[in-house]
Amino acid sequence: QVRLQESGPGLVKPSQTLSLTCSVSGTSVTSDYWSWIRQPPGKGLEWMGDINISGSTYYSPSLKSRTSISRDTSKNQFTLQLSSVTPEDTAVYYCARPSSDYWGQGTQVTVSS
Repeated sequence: QVRLQESGPGLVKPSQTLSLTCSVSGTSVTSDYWSWIRQPPGKGLEWMGDINISGSTYYSPSLKSRTSISRDTSKNQFTLQLSSVTPEDTAVYYCARPSSDYWGQGTQVTVSS
């Protein structure tokens, strides 16, 4: 069974870099493409970016300048880094495999001093 689990700090200070890891079990991170998606409070889901089978990345145009997605095949993980965060980046962050509609449970990240 495929499982995804997000991990990372729940509180980040403004201007710092948010870093999250998605640990994948039941399949390889090289077997498909994987996404980061977030949901700010009271708002809808926002796609942030993907990393595909070959390791190529694609980002939302609105976040591209601040976002980096990478993977560690030895740990079967992929990561999200979002730089220069502001309180508007407060959200529940999800990792997912959209092709099969597998999602992690989500992790709350709050940006506050």
